[in-house]
Amino acid sequence: MRSVPKSHPTHANIKHGFVYERVPHITLKSIANNAEIDVIWEDFQARLEPLRAKLNKTCGQHWEEWEIPREADADWPEAACKAHEAWWEQRIARQKEIDASIAAKADTEYLYDKPYEDRSKVRVSGPFTVESLSPHRMLAVGTDDQFFDPGKPTAPSRDPSVRDFVTMILTTLGEAGVQQGDKRERITFTSLDVWPGKMLCAEGRFMEGETERRAGILIGPEFGTVTKPDLTAAAREAGDAGFDVLISCAFAYEANASEFNNLGRLKVLRARMNPDLHMQTDLKSSGNLFVVFGEPDIGIE
Repeated sequence: MRSVPKSHPTHANIKHGFVYERVPHITLKSIANNAEIDVIWEDFQARLEPLRAKLNKTCGQHWEEWEIPREADADWPEAACKAHEAWWEQRIARQKEIDASIAAKADTEYLYDKPYEDRSKVRVSGPFTVESLSPHRMLAVGTDDQFFDPGKPTAPSRDPSVRDFVTMILTTLGEAGVQQGDKRERITFTSLDVWPGKMLCAEGRFMEGETERRAGILIGPEFGTVTKPDLTAAAREAGDAGFDVLISCAFAYEANASEFNNLGRLKVLRARMNPDLHMQTDLKSSGNLFVVFGEPDIGIE
């Protein structure tokens, strides 16, 4: 029995997902297993054969089905023209019926790049993407056929081109500094040392006018985002250690992390790291690799 794919109400809730366009996924197997095609063929043959016989008789021909011309000859009698027209009407109707049966019996394929639009809704945000991180780590096999964790830090290599991610970030941070909102405001570190903290990995010192400031450095994951709880824990650690400012360096931040700008007297700077840092030693320039960014205040009326 032919039927369209079932549709479920979405209740205007995006959590239920999008409604996508659907097309039949026709395969030779679905056509071969479709017994309805034989039924359609036999039904139309009972109508087509009398018309073909009448056409052959009036035209004095012995045409098979595939030999009947598409256009009638101008010299044919009126009876032959009517039989020819009626035959092609039934022939086209048979093909449409078979095509509809094939489409109805075929599997449905969803076009995930073509969701239906609801023009009665107004978009209040910009384009967005949905990203995910693998919740597990994968083990690799070394040259000695032993498993090892690629995400686990290894001993320092003698090859200078092989550097730990955090070490590479701190080295580049010390060279490039942190660019703030104003182009003339850049934090240039006079020293950058490793800090034995749980969330903080380095202590940076820089001059603010004639005053030296101490900054706790938080380095986000190489493939992931920094959350508001991460910033809160790092800010508490920086406050307990007497730092003047917390500088968080990450490739991405969760949306609610933008609301966290300070913890008491401690100022929190969220610096976005340039994706070029993934290139590590291939970098040709160290300008604006760490930029403090801010979001506009948005209110819903």
